[in-house]
Amino acid sequence: MTDSAFSHTLLDEGVAALKRDLLSEGGPQISTMRNYRFAILVYKPADEFKVRRLIRTMSDELRAEGWGVLSISLHSILLDRVRSGGPGAVEAIVARERRLFAKGPDRALEYLQQQIVPHIEGPDGIAADVVRKIDEFADQYPERADKTLVLVGRSGALYPFFRSSALLKHIDGKTRNIPVVLLYPGERRDTTGLSFMGELPADRDYRPRIYP
Repeated sequence: MTDSAFSHTLLDEGVAALKRDLLSEGGPQISTMRNYRFAILVYKPADEFKVRRLIRTMSDELRAEGWGVLSISLHSILLDRVRSGGPGAVEAIVARERRLFAKGPDRALEYLQQQIVPHIEGPDGIAADVVRKIDEFADQYPERADKTLVLVGRSGALYPFFRSSALLKHIDGKTRNIPVVLLYPGERRDTTGLSFMGELPADRDYRPRIYP
């Protein structure tokens, strides 16, 4: 069996296990901690489109069971934040990054870090937007925390500046105890170590259950 086929099998099993745990008879069981309803679904970056398809199917099935499902795109949140700088803000950053890249990749990366990281990091970064979206969605289902799911995806678009452990830390305690699943492009290393996009050193600062 090839590595690709094996990874696809693991991804299928991971999504199936996640769905089973969400639909557990006693309520969602994606975490062993009573008031910590977070989980991470790990997949190879090359499987981005497959995971979107699997998650879309799972979401449709949950909705058919009476669930409310909110999908949050970190990529969209970041673009909205940059666009708040005014008309043409995104285009200006892209154009300058290209000019700097021609002089040296490191200069371009340093520039992007200066422009992008403030939008991402800290409790007032993208975490604040995630919390706001969850609050708005939860208000639609005030009595249904056990049948509401939040999926946080498109984190790969924030590479190499994003740290998922930091995001989870900043939204912890602010999600109304609604199950939140982070879709994580990367590799699992050891029991709790995760390497973002399979490129960055493994981060082991994780409390959520990791699927598969």
